[in-house]
Amino acid sequence: METAAAATATTTTVNTGSEGLHSVEVNPRQLILNRAFALIYLFAILALFYNHTLKLLNSTNSFITLSISISILISDSILAFMWSTTQSFRMRPLTRKQCPEKLIKIFSNEINFPALDIFICTADPYKEPPLNVVNTALSVMAYDYNPIEKISIYVSDDGGSELTLFAFMEAAKFAVYWLPFCRENKIIQRCPDAYFSSNYTQNSETQKIKLMYESMKTRIENVIERGKVDEDYINNEEELQAFTKFWTVGFTRHNHPSIIQVLLESGKDKDITSHGMPNLIYLSREKNKSSPHHFKAGALNALLRVSGIMTNALIILTLDCDMYSNDPSTPKRALCYFLDQTLRPNLAYVQFPQRFHGLNEADIYASEIKGLFHTNPVGMDGLNGPNYVGTGCFFHRRAFFGSPSSFEQPEIPELFPDHVVNKPIKAQEILRLAHYVASCNYESESNWGSKMGFRYGSLVEDYYTGYRLQCEGWKSVFCNPKRPAFLGDIPISLYDVVSQNKRWSVGLLEVAFSKYSPLTFGVQSMGFVMAHCYAHYAFWPIWSIPIILYAFIPQLTLLNRVTIFPKVSDPCFFLYVFMFLGAYGQDFLIFMSYQGTFKRWWSDQRMWMIRGLTSFLFGTIEYLTKHLGISTQGFNVTSKVVDNDQGKRYHQGIFEFGVVSPMFVMLATTSIINLVAFLESFAQIFKGDQNLDEFFIQMFIAGFVVINCLPIYEAMILRGDKGRMPTRVTIFSTFLAGTLYMAFAFLLRSV
Repeated sequence: METAAAATATTTTVNTGSEGLHSVEVNPRQLILNRAFALIYLFAILALFYNHTLKLLNSTNSFITLSISISILISDSILAFMWSTTQSFRMRPLTRKQCPEKLIKIFSNEINFPALDIFICTADPYKEPPLNVVNTALSVMAYDYNPIEKISIYVSDDGGSELTLFAFMEAAKFAVYWLPFCRENKIIQRCPDAYFSSNYTQNSETQKIKLMYESMKTRIENVIERGKVDEDYINNEEELQAFTKFWTVGFTRHNHPSIIQVLLESGKDKDITSHGMPNLIYLSREKNKSSPHHFKAGALNALLRVSGIMTNALIILTLDCDMYSNDPSTPKRALCYFLDQTLRPNLAYVQFPQRFHGLNEADIYASEIKGLFHTNPVGMDGLNGPNYVGTGCFFHRRAFFGSPSSFEQPEIPELFPDHVVNKPIKAQEILRLAHYVASCNYESESNWGSKMGFRYGSLVEDYYTGYRLQCEGWKSVFCNPKRPAFLGDIPISLYDVVSQNKRWSVGLLEVAFSKYSPLTFGVQSMGFVMAHCYAHYAFWPIWSIPIILYAFIPQLTLLNRVTIFPKVSDPCFFLYVFMFLGAYGQDFLIFMSYQGTFKRWWSDQRMWMIRGLTSFLFGTIEYLTKHLGISTQGFNVTSKVVDNDQGKRYHQGIFEFGVVSPMFVMLATTSIINLVAFLESFAQIFKGDQNLDEFFIQMFIAGFVVINCLPIYEAMILRGDKGRMPTRVTIFSTFLAGTLYMAFAFLLRSV
């Protein structure tokens, strides 16, 4: 695809696959520009380190000054390394288009399409409201996929909550009306809550179905409010037996037997138009305190085994509980790749990007994470394919059982990916075996989590699983249609955002410093460039080192009138200017080229600094304490509950603090130090006591941080709402900033 002739064209489109189900577009001009810029910037980095070396060799100053120079060198070394990993995504970006309309022409009957198992995971009915999970399930139950009986939805409830089971009993009843309503009216938005929040067609039929939805919603919310399922909410003996059989005295979310409840059975259950229904199965795997449960990866492996026993579909879709389907044709888009004979031997998964609804105009918390979910996958797609991001991903079941060339045999023949299930899912033998593989002891001393299934060993099981699959030789595809395939919720408080990122940081470091590190095992298994794409994520948390050092050292030395960077009149000054503008400029252009806006780019780079001072730093600390055997906080579910006042402030673009946290102390201390340093140096220059030529770079860094910290100053001083920075945090941070200043003043007094 990359020929000399192609390089003269703006874009090269190539039809791929024997059936022409999809095509690939490569922009040769973009490839040339990316690689040329990388080469020029590399020379600038080498020049910077040459300057650092000369400065250290010629240094005759004190130990403190030498330590500062070494700190800046370490910071620049990490920034250079992370920049190099970023360039791996720029070496060969490509985009794909699918032609799902050709599926019917090639495959005369949709009955030949493979069966589809859909996994939805939830863990806490109070942080992840069951009504949201129900909406996600209903949106995929209504997929445009015939026959619908080939779809099976498995809901994993790791909280073992009767509230979640009740919600899905209600969903099964509503689905009997909802699915034919979507099909007959050719509804595109098949998530009920999203549909009824849109400008839907007003008529008697829609009003009827809306009343039914509101009735279901009210019943579910009432049960959640009560905290239990009372008998007046139970409709029949079968439902009563389900609740009384499992939720007995001694039942807790951490200690209970496996629960498998078939709520809808394809082939038997029909909708109101006598069409078939998909399977709907509720699962809560066995839990006890003596057996490790491996968090979400363990839940997914339990789903993988239980679904293997009950339906064993060739294709598996994994979804977060809040990530509903936004396009009923999505499975057909995935099939454009899975049914392509040229891709099939090594294709493990098709990853759709995470997209979100309800983002405010500026996306103040950078929840889009455009690099992770959009721009970087495009770059990886030109290599071995994108990483797995935990949701919106279609897998080939075979990929979970060894490499493309070596099959890893499961313990029982019923779990083989080519096993044909020829018994009803409610058959006693099927249910008995399903309970068996959902038990705690089943995977003890087995290869589950190491050579089979979703991989254990990291809190970011999605990243780690995709990485290990590609190390084994599997490939993936990035599918990004114009209409978002899935839409999810976003956290609307800064604490939830940084806490989620902190959990990711711990998991990423678990991979970075394991025997499967991308810099060692990855390079050997998948090559230098692809391994560095994965290294970029694995070493994300080390961004905290240069960010923290640059957030304090230039400012504290500025307050003490110690220069650490070249003067404006020094030729090296322009090297710093080029490196700053080059890095930020490239990031800005790439961000904008993927339907970005300046406001959202500014939020994205601001959150990069905030994460460095909070999530990345405290994630690194938690990783270190964990490996020293010190008790840590562990896995926390990100809250999906939206407070009305928080929601209002979020949509006004106001940052939400509101809680006392060490991470906010770090943010507040940084903002105070930088503001004082900038204002004090500006005043000194105005009075003529300080030379701008000597301190321009330090002043610029302090001023740049100040501009980024404006929401923090507002939260500390100007606001009186519940989302303001807690007074205790402001007071303690002021004291800490003063202590840091005095400590540096004492150390630098002899310089």
